[in-house]
Amino acid sequence: MQKENVKNFIELRNVCFAYPNASFSLENIDLNIKARGITLLCGPNGSGKSTICKLITGILQPTSGTLRIDGENALQMTLAQRGRKIGFLFQNPAQQIFAPEVSEELAFIPRLLGMPENEIEARSNELLQFFGLQKHKNSPTFFLSRGEKQRLAMAGILFMRPPFLILDEPTTGLDEENRQKLADLLHKLLEQGTGILLISHDEPFAAQFPDAEIITIKDGRIAN
Repeated sequence: MQKENVKNFIELRNVCFAYPNASFSLENIDLNIKARGITLLCGPNGSGKSTICKLITGILQPTSGTLRIDGENALQMTLAQRGRKIGFLFQNPAQQIFAPEVSEELAFIPRLLGMPENEIEARSNELLQFFGLQKHKNSPTFFLSRGEKQRLAMAGILFMRPPFLILDEPTTGLDEENRQKLADLLHKLLEQGTGILLISHDEPFAAQFPDAEIITIKDGRIAN
């Protein structure tokens, strides 16, 4: 049986990037990441995995090369335009949580986009229940544990149902039960056609996706 022909959702061509006053750099990165299915980005710490994700989402800008998202020139897209297409989970969840209360964190962006309050409430309750955060609905985000912040950040990026997700070490701070719930959720999203780019050193977690396409990066260069 032939494999389904799935288009590329993310394309990098000859992308280079260097941090100021640092020896590390990305050199001539060429990547094709499919619109559906899961891609596992592997490599040792400091190899450039998170940097590539930040270039894709627009947090960083390449010094040269081209980047396309869903067929569009990503370098001409705003952060908001990229955010509608790609949900990004930071390695440190505290970096993307900014609202003082849990319920406000989930509702802020949807309200800016004009989503009806009853739909915001329904989606919030569904996600809080799924991630075991319902009892923290009105709690200050500052006092959440790292694992709770990780789950809240994940709920936040899933709220707007983007067609593609980038997850940077998503199991950090999660216990075994919540790691399994996350794996089950990702399988469900994959079945619904969501594309996923996953960075994870959690080998048992990554092993639950045996069909993942694997891309290895080492010292700022694609190794496979």
